[in-house]
Amino acid sequence: MSNLQQLILRTDISGMPLEWIPFQTAVKLYYTDQVAYTCGTSLMRVRGGFNAKTGLLSELELNSIIATFGSKQGLFGSKYVPPLNNPTLFRRDNHICLYCGDRFMAKDLSRDHVRPIVLGGHDIWTNVVTACKHCNSRKGGRTPEQAGMPLLAVPFQPTYVEYIFLQGKSILADQMEFLSAHFPRSSILRERCLAN
Repeated sequence: MSNLQQLILRTDISGMPLEWIPFQTAVKLYYTDQVAYTCGTSLMRVRGGFNAKTGLLSELELNSIIATFGSKQGLFGSKYVPPLNNPTLFRRDNHICLYCGDRFMAKDLSRDHVRPIVLGGHDIWTNVVTACKHCNSRKGGRTPEQAGMPLLAVPFQPTYVEYIFLQGKSILADQMEFLSAHFPRSSILRERCLAN
């Protein structure tokens, strides 16, 4: 078998990305006849037990992308707001402090509210940016203008598919190509993916 930690991209039957799943979940989907089709590269071959009647060993080839029956259309509307958490925020901003422009490890980063909570700001995607701890401390409870610390980029709320991308770990090239094809044309993340 290949890397057992490699996640599989699950889509609905129309090809809209839904989530990342471990290989064990993919095996269950295959054996419950919920997989409509597969694409992407072959990741691994899973072997089961021997069939008592035929004596044959059961085998299943798992691909990097599987499409399943059913859909979650409600997730793709303009009203969908992905959950906000620091690891995803840091990944959205490419681990770059949006004040000083330096790249940091996650342990050295923090969430900064562009318009501070004490000034009526909200904890939402369009009001938070990645900041190194030094810059966040220096800015304090002020706006970037008040602190004389201009933002290097405008914060944005990721779409559902962009959020799926941001949740991924060690995304394979074919999965990345598939995901980025579903990003909005104006997506900053799309530009970043095409540059790599």
